[in-house]
Order: sequence, then C-alpha cells, then structure tokens
Amino acid sequence: MPATDPTRFVLLNTSHPGNVGATARAMKVMGFSDLVLVAPRFADVLAHADAAAMASGATDVLDHARIVPTLADALDGITFVCATAMTPRDFGPPTFAPRELFATLAPQPHRVAFVFGSERFGMSNDDVYRCHAALSIPTHPDYGSLNLSQAVQLIAYDWRQALGGFAVEARTAEPAAADAAAVQGVLDHWQQALATIGFLDPAAPKKLMPRLNQLFNRAQLTPEEVHILRGIARAMEKRH
Repeated sequence: MPATDPTRFVLLNTSHPGNVGATARAMKVMGFSDLVLVAPRFADVLAHADAAAMASGATDVLDHARIVPTLADALDGITFVCATAMTPRDFGPPTFAPRELFATLAPQPHRVAFVFGSERFGMSNDDVYRCHAALSIPTHPDYGSLNLSQAVQLIAYDWRQALGGFAVEARTAEPAAADAAAVQGVLDHWQQALATIGFLDPAAPKKLMPRLNQLFNRAQLTPEEVHILRGIARAMEKRH
C-alpha cells in the first residue's frame, strides 16, 4: 500500500469489470489509490476493456490494484475495518451512518479499509464479523439499492471530507467593482433617460434616484454592467 494513502478500498467477489473501473474512478477523484480485489469473478478483471473504459482516466489505480484470495489477505496492515453492509441479526459490529463514524474516526492514526460486498450477494456474515463497524448509507426508505461504484463514491466523498476535504477553486476570476465615479455617471445618465421617457418628474423627483443609488450599491456593479446600464439609458433616450 502506498505510504501516502492510509485508506484502502476492498471489493469482494466482484462480478462486473465495469464496476471495478468505476470504483477506481470514484477513488481517484477523492484522492485515494489503494484498491484490493478479493477473488473477483474474472482473474483478468483489472485488464478488462470495460474496467478501463469505466475508469475514465483512473487506469493508474487499476494498474496498482492487487488481487488476493481472501479478505484476511486484503486486510493486511489495516487497523480499522468498515463493512458496507447491514450488521447480522445475531451479533456483530455496531452500525453507523458514515459521517457519524467518520467524525470520530478521522482524527485517529488508523489505517482504514472500507469493504464492499459482491453486486449480487453483498457481504457474508463471516466477513462482517471481521469488521470494527458497519456503515449504512442513509437512503430513501422505499428504495435503498445502490450500485457498487455509487456506494464507493459516497463513502469516499464522506471520508475525504472528514479528513479535511479539498478546496474549491473558482473557475472564473472575481470581477472588479466599478468605482464611485462610474456609478455616479450611470445614475446621472439614468436620471436624464427616466426624465426623457416621463418616468421621473424633475420637479418632484422624491426619493427615486437615492433609491436607485442604493440599488446599484447593493448590486456592486462591475465596469461591464455600468456599460450595459448606460447602453439601456441611451436606448431609452433614442426612443423619445
């Protein structure tokens, strides 16, 4: 396991190569890379075309993934194991919503594994017994069926958030605000235009222009918006 990634995602007896690829993608977008498959249906699943297609740029996760015969092998070096399955009725680990558990788990120096069962049968009771906690993703009570890679994505997101998350980078620069002189210029222009169309009575203007001034201040006009508003004022004047 990479020393920089103390989180492992374990897939048990996976049937569909596309789900393995989609899992790799879900992991990579959240900054995780340690993927282990336990006895998948197809021995060559990591090289399968469907896996590569669904990985969509996360083939490096597939390239470094490992296939092992048992869950015990997959959990080598792990200190805290989370099952993504319901706790068996007789006994077993406590069940938590992911965020509830992660709030207390993230500050601890654990090497954590999230274990996901097969698409058809989920996790066996014996596999769940190996885990310290069971995670239950809150869903609508009438339909709680999640695709494997969707479940991986939700767990990966909540775990990344608990670890501190990633900053959101703005895609566009914050526009500069127009200066006071420009705002006053557009106000003067609008006063003339409104008088031209008969909306403003210069002899009894009341509070119209101060209210427009406050409106423009709240809007924090940009230079481009000032040009637009002055263009509208010119159009009003030309109509009359």
